[in-house]
Amino acid sequence: MFNGKMKAITFSYDDGVTQDQRLIEILDKYGLKCTFNINSGRFGQPGHIYVDGKFAAHAKPPAEELPEIYANHEVAVHTINHPTLTELSEDEIIYEVEEDRKILSKIMGYDVVGMAYPNGPNDDRVADIIRNRTGVRYSRTTKSTYNFDLQDNLLRFNPTIHHYEMDKMFELGREFIDLKPDSPKIFYIWGHAYEFDAQRNWAKFEEFCKMISGREDIFYGTNTEVLLAKH
Repeated sequence: MFNGKMKAITFSYDDGVTQDQRLIEILDKYGLKCTFNINSGRFGQPGHIYVDGKFAAHAKPPAEELPEIYANHEVAVHTINHPTLTELSEDEIIYEVEEDRKILSKIMGYDVVGMAYPNGPNDDRVADIIRNRTGVRYSRTTKSTYNFDLQDNLLRFNPTIHHYEMDKMFELGREFIDLKPDSPKIFYIWGHAYEFDAQRNWAKFEEFCKMISGREDIFYGTNTEVLLAKH
């Protein structure tokens, strides 16, 4: 259970971009919690990214601003340089993951234990290295399950849905609200905050947050609070 409740919802957003601050304003407004997965090798970098046929800002805040920006949420590993981990040696994987974790832990003042795989690709070899050679205790993939079931392999944890599928996300949200489970269930949503700029759907996402919030039978927590909860 999650703080005495059978249902929990959590959010996960990647890359540590400046749009996170707008996202956090919405999440805080509705009492929702998110984990932000950050590349420590890219602090303070300006930039743009091409997504959905449009350019969106892809700038990173400087390291010293992280404690204030993410104060109400959780920071997690996204590796130092955002490589595809399946293409790296064991030593390279350990460096990218564990050094990022140590840097972020020092900045935030708590032990960072979560992660999201950069670029998506992952396999059992990578997961086993992370499990046995780093302090990471869970890591999110990019493969949607479209369900709320608990999972045994937290080092390859599959999310429920990416916010790109907004209509499906609303459908699942209504299903989750109506759900009266007899076993613990997790609704896990992920994405990148800059995608809201490209898709121009900030208002639609806020509508979803309003719909899913304020439910007495739902626990609203960070990835660590939800995934590492004792059931």
